[in-house]
Amino acid sequence: MNQIDMDRNEDSNNLPTPGAVGLGQESSRGKRKLTSKFSLENLPGALVLAYQSFGVVYGDLSTSPLYVYRSIFVGKLQNHQTSDAIFGAFSLIFWTLTLIPLLKYVFMLLSADDNGEGGTFALYSLLCRHAKFSLLPNQQAADEELSAYKYGPSGQSSTSLALKRFLEKHKKLRTLLLLVVLLGAGMVIGDGVITPAISVSGLEAAGTNLTQGEVLFIACIILVGLFALQHVGTQKVGFFFAPIIFLWLISIFSVGLYNTIRWNPKIVLALSPHYIIKFFSQTGIDGWISLGGVLLSITGTEAMFADLGHFNALSIRIAFAFIVYPCLVMQYMGQAAFLSKNISSIPNSFYASVPDSVFWPVFILATLAAIVASQAIISATFSIVKQCNALSCFPRVKVVHTSKHIHGQIYIPEINWILMILTLAIAIGFHDITTIGNAYGLACMSVMFITTFLMALVIVCVWQRSTVLAAAFLLFFWFIEGAYLLAAYTKVPQGGWVSLVLSLFFMFILFIWHYGTRKKYNFDLYNKVPMKWILGLGPSLGIVRVPGIGLVYSELATGVPAIFSHFITNLPAFHNVLVFVCVKSVPVPYVSPEERFLIGRIGPRPYRMYRCIVRYGYKDLQKDDENFENLLILSIAEFIQMEAVEPQFSSTDTASYDGRMAVISSRSVQSSSTLIASETEDFGSINSIQSSKSLTLQSLRSAYGDENPQVRRRQLRFQVPHNPRMDPVVREELLDLIRAKEAGVAYILGHSYVKARRSSSFLKKFVIDIGYSFLRKNCRGPAVALHIPHISLIEVGMIYHV
Repeated sequence: MNQIDMDRNEDSNNLPTPGAVGLGQESSRGKRKLTSKFSLENLPGALVLAYQSFGVVYGDLSTSPLYVYRSIFVGKLQNHQTSDAIFGAFSLIFWTLTLIPLLKYVFMLLSADDNGEGGTFALYSLLCRHAKFSLLPNQQAADEELSAYKYGPSGQSSTSLALKRFLEKHKKLRTLLLLVVLLGAGMVIGDGVITPAISVSGLEAAGTNLTQGEVLFIACIILVGLFALQHVGTQKVGFFFAPIIFLWLISIFSVGLYNTIRWNPKIVLALSPHYIIKFFSQTGIDGWISLGGVLLSITGTEAMFADLGHFNALSIRIAFAFIVYPCLVMQYMGQAAFLSKNISSIPNSFYASVPDSVFWPVFILATLAAIVASQAIISATFSIVKQCNALSCFPRVKVVHTSKHIHGQIYIPEINWILMILTLAIAIGFHDITTIGNAYGLACMSVMFITTFLMALVIVCVWQRSTVLAAAFLLFFWFIEGAYLLAAYTKVPQGGWVSLVLSLFFMFILFIWHYGTRKKYNFDLYNKVPMKWILGLGPSLGIVRVPGIGLVYSELATGVPAIFSHFITNLPAFHNVLVFVCVKSVPVPYVSPEERFLIGRIGPRPYRMYRCIVRYGYKDLQKDDENFENLLILSIAEFIQMEAVEPQFSSTDTASYDGRMAVISSRSVQSSSTLIASETEDFGSINSIQSSKSLTLQSLRSAYGDENPQVRRRQLRFQVPHNPRMDPVVREELLDLIRAKEAGVAYILGHSYVKARRSSSFLKKFVIDIGYSFLRKNCRGPAVALHIPHISLIEVGMIYHV
């Protein structure tokens, strides 16, 4: 294997990126409104999605009344169990629900969606598109021409420009920003572990006659069944769970209204914040510590933003503002009215407040709702892992899209089963609902705190609003959330440490993968093959050029990777048509198929070397497209024809031999007359078998085709149309391309081993040699992730010393 040391400067963000000429498409970089458009035509669909959201988004939030008052009046606050304290606790709950879920999330944060996607990484993606905050230097000018790229006003205010330049100038600040985002993502994934455990632990709070072991056994069965149900998809799960949560919300609203009228109608006065001041004046520091219990009333709020890709902003707003919020306020009000007259019932406040005549129906609904409560954060975990994976912050995993209509509805098998194992461990090891609740509240409030910070940056850098407005937003919500967060951190010894350990563990995984990926990319970037060396080899590249097309996969968006020089110096022959393919993720949710391909040429025309950049958004599905090879051939042919007539491609300057790219629209390719395509009934492997002169290879491929019928595909044969006006040089190049396609296509992929240099620090050696290497060995291989047919795969090994 080839060993190369990388001794150059590691910061490559200042390197120039190639330009691109967008052809075959119209630019659509106009302004995008910051709020979701409302129209009567969208209302029926939004109502259907709002109904589904009950079973996915609001299960966790709507089951909080089961344990909130119990969690508030624990510890030293047991000495303050008075009617005034009950009134103050309800006032705290009411204003917390109003300010954070309703004001911050529903009315503000949902407006900061990234083309319909939410979550901490969606905000980070917005920031990376409007400023050079990304640490991975694979951005291109052509990416900014994507229709989904621009968001908000196109102008630049002086304050936002100064802040952007300040952050772009300091790499340590950009690294710190990434760590904050990764911590938020780690907290969300940690939520996905803790939420199911606390949800099923609510069974114990029902006051049933079951023993602790029996409750734990039932809880484990429920958890296994819940995770086993995930593969059916969010839509089916939502329709199945939605009636349960909807009936649960109606029931708690009715019980709350009954208790308010029956026990203490004066509880309505507690809507005044005056009772909050009175509460803290009476309870002092004990009341502040009890905020760790109050924040459990808004746990699950972050799912409204994180699950945005599964639904849309309008549907989530409708569901929360008109159903969830009124029902929760009424339930907490009724429960407080009951407790103000029945102080001794605080340890089992919810079930004690339910009238005897409806106890069992409510108990059954509560049990079912507690099971459903986990769904919100599980779906959010799938979304955040997919976003992390696309932005090079998570190892490669299998992503299954479960809906043809809602692209954000996904299922990740590996994450699903890992969450199940960790959740079972939490439920068995920490079966006390108060202990689990302490860990849960800390995780949820940490995510909200980080989201507020990112939202303030979006207000300045994306929305182009004044820094004063952003500072006011930041300080107002940080003051509120900071009080809750500090109170939650006092519960670290009583179970809050679980949340910290989980979030730091997942953040460690995210950062190691991103760090290793960045080092590997920088290695390729600084060790790419010089164009002078390629030009010096001549059109034959100093080797025998055999019929066929070689697709050389690389993460580089510019230049020729070092893996190619290693290949041609060790093998005597290579394909007569070479295409360097780069599959890259851009910081947008989705890339239109019309904008997916960037085609360019490497070297002079006789070299027959091309570049293809395939762009995906962080929510796009990189599926096994049977037409990829055909679309690639048609796109290259279109580029060849375009190059002959467009003046910007006619330059013969050596410096322009790499970097001349054009966006080739799939629509223009399909309607193009550059090549004539005709379908045949042949299978995908027959063409390669017939073109091979090796009888052994023919028999092997024939056997493979018999054993793997799924690889057989429709075959397109191409012909150059009879056009007397066509340049003979262009015709000859198109004929070479067609002959190479008929000879067969091979996929060349680098199999890299990343090692830290001997002079590296112990920490870097640990991260690269142990952490990153372990993750690479235990994740999906790049060939599987890129859907490369195994029979056509050639892997080239290299050791990267970074």
